[in-house]
Amino acid sequence: MSDTIEERLSTGIKGLDEILCGGFIPGRAYLVRGKPGVGKTLIGLYFLLAGISKGEKSLFISFSETETQIRKDANSLSLNLDGISFLDLSPTSEFFSKVQVYDIFLPSEVERVPTTQSIIETVCNIKPKRVFIDALTQFRYLATDSFHFRRQVLSFIRFLVEQGSTVLFSSDASLELPDDDLQFISDGIINLDYGVNGRTLMISKFRGSSFLEGLHSLKIIPGVGLEVFPRLIPEMHKKDFIMQPISSGIPDLDELLNGGIERGTSTVITGPSGVGKSTLGIQFMKEASGRGERSVVYSFEESIDTIIHRSKSINIPIQEMLDRGTLSLVYVEPLKYSPDEFALMVRKEVEERETKIVMLDSIAGYRLALSGRDLTQHLHSLIKYLQNMGVTIILINETESITGEFIATEQGISFLVDNIIFMRYLELDGEIRRTIGVLKKRVSSFEKTLREFEITKYGIKVGKPLTELRGILRGLPESIK
Repeated sequence: MSDTIEERLSTGIKGLDEILCGGFIPGRAYLVRGKPGVGKTLIGLYFLLAGISKGEKSLFISFSETETQIRKDANSLSLNLDGISFLDLSPTSEFFSKVQVYDIFLPSEVERVPTTQSIIETVCNIKPKRVFIDALTQFRYLATDSFHFRRQVLSFIRFLVEQGSTVLFSSDASLELPDDDLQFISDGIINLDYGVNGRTLMISKFRGSSFLEGLHSLKIIPGVGLEVFPRLIPEMHKKDFIMQPISSGIPDLDELLNGGIERGTSTVITGPSGVGKSTLGIQFMKEASGRGERSVVYSFEESIDTIIHRSKSINIPIQEMLDRGTLSLVYVEPLKYSPDEFALMVRKEVEERETKIVMLDSIAGYRLALSGRDLTQHLHSLIKYLQNMGVTIILINETESITGEFIATEQGISFLVDNIIFMRYLELDGEIRRTIGVLKKRVSSFEKTLREFEITKYGIKVGKPLTELRGILRGLPESIK
């Protein structure tokens, strides 16, 4: 299917337009469905407002909520509905107070004619480019049976399209009254849901176009409005780059790594708490800053002030890096962002600011942000995207054990990354010391020995290979002399 033949109509929501490969195809009818409170009406309002912003006429036909209530709800989200025309067909209080009774004709037969006439007159007078109907399932009560309902809806949609409108309509589906017939009639279906994984959006049908499949995140923010965050699909993003070694600026460490870590690769720095993992990661960023390259640290646990203070204390000019714009420190509240929302944050950093190194500190914090979702799946997508864009990614992984049997990661993600740098504590001559080694390097060779690692007020210091000791990985070194 071609998705570039016709001009698209924006939905008014940037993320949804991306999922729909540009927006709706004009002159067609689309269904937005889901249980109450998931945001169906809000998507309809954004669709109409997008038309108003382009000078198009927009019409809201309501069978359920009153115009007054719709405007009140929109105002709470800072949406100005001026310019949208309303046809309020919701039941009035008079319907109840007058207790209308139909003795000869069915209620559907009596009410269908004035309702239909009202719609025809309004549409012919306004000639809207966009129409949102909320909810079309209410039309069912104007039909004598399901057969007549489907015929009426088909005729209604065809009338609107022939008048030059693109139609979006919602459904209030239930087990008792499913909306299967409306799904068949529509040219596209937007499914909304709200569950343990938060609000989600999925496209299950889109005639005449491709679209981004799968679940995408959605948020309704009081005072802000609605935002959609498309699922990250790595293969859709690609940038040419040269896979050259990135120096750490420490000769002995570069020797251990056979020149450094390669551009566009992923590296896990793993070890127990306080061993210097984050500091090592920032060291690579310090060297990149000297080349005029930009880096970003996403911290899920440590505060920005703590990172700045620690870096200053070991002679890393972090404030100068921040001032020059070659480094950005971003604190990420794990439970505030969905994986898709965080991925979009990273994408903007990479695509708009040409960031070359991205560090996630730490994997455990990122896992918390997933709220039970599959860590491997989301981390793989993020890593693959960054690799395709030529960005070097550093992942900080904290192991629980201080000494004892060596475990590279306790998250089971070793196979996802290109490089594994591990750090360990050891007791030597009555002192606790640090060691560093390389367990894996996918695109080049590396030194198989371990070296002592020190953090001093002058910076990081890496010693010569510890060739005269064994048992370092257990944290219990023994001399082999």
